[in-house]
Amino acid sequence: MSDGISAQAAPRPVGSYPHARRVGELLFLSGIGPRNPADNSIPGNQHDAEGRLVRHDIALQTHAVIANVRAVLEASGAGLADLVDVTVYLTDMAHDFDAYNAVWAEYFPDPANAPCRTTLGIERLPTPIAIELKCLARVSEG
Repeated sequence: MSDGISAQAAPRPVGSYPHARRVGELLFLSGIGPRNPADNSIPGNQHDAEGRLVRHDIALQTHAVIANVRAVLEASGAGLADLVDVTVYLTDMAHDFDAYNAVWAEYFPDPANAPCRTTLGIERLPTPIAIELKCLARVSEG
């Protein structure tokens, strides 16, 4: 049996799926982006006069996506320390990896206690975000 989880403090999913699904002690998070839960804005995105995205701030987006992951984890009875594995999707690996990696180290300063992590460079994401996290956590049965 699995339980779908919706986190009020996280931005709504962009499709028809839950924020997370719990199966026993495993918690599978859907892809989480850096959108602001209050107004759906994307931190650090700058647009030109025609509304085209001209630049993004990966550090701001990394802080925001980790805050959104934390919100989903907390709604599930877990926290960042319960993360086991994280897949990170970056739309500009060449320019963003170092800054994103520095922010990551603020949250997980000890590699021995950090979740496993894989970082992939991809062409784009469904919304104009520069980063998305796909997470697996372990939570107690209680």
